[in-house]
Amino acid sequence: MRASVKLGPVESQNPNANVSDVSPDSPETASDDSNLPAETLEGQLAAVTAERDQLVKEKAELYERVLRARAEFDNARRRAERERTEFLQFASMDLVKEILPILDDFERALKVETGDREYAKGVELIYQRLYETLKKMGLEPIEAKGARFDPNLHQALDRVHTAEAEDMTILDEFQRGYNFRGKLLRPSLVKVAVRL
Repeated sequence: MRASVKLGPVESQNPNANVSDVSPDSPETASDDSNLPAETLEGQLAAVTAERDQLVKEKAELYERVLRARAEFDNARRRAERERTEFLQFASMDLVKEILPILDDFERALKVETGDREYAKGVELIYQRLYETLKKMGLEPIEAKGARFDPNLHQALDRVHTAEAEDMTILDEFQRGYNFRGKLLRPSLVKVAVRL
């Protein structure tokens, strides 16, 4: 059996100051052996291995928590950006909805016959400019006349019994409907054919 030697602190200025002649068979060493736990190398190795495994497990858990926190942060950032974009979209949607009656008034004014061609041309230019600006913002007209009636896009104000057109075909449009960036802004007000 190998005897253990208890080592003391060593001064950095004079490293040989505390060195004593200690031999494994000296009585001082034998008395210190009773205070030390009697561990074998296998036990020490098992303890170090268990501690290492515990640290590896804790590291993996912390790494997983960091990844989860980063993913949650990225998701929150994307969600906030999407909500901001939707807010801006719907804010502009409300503005466009308020401007639509003005666009309707311009369309009605263009249908009226006038003797002053310059005045009519000026009204048409203003209408075109307003319409193009709204289209750039995302306004899309709904095609109605001659199309099949779709209750998601059209609102029937009048039904006409006729054999000249297919059933549920739109015969006339009273007010144009619009989509705004793919969402219904205002349905078309239409006259629908009903087969006898």
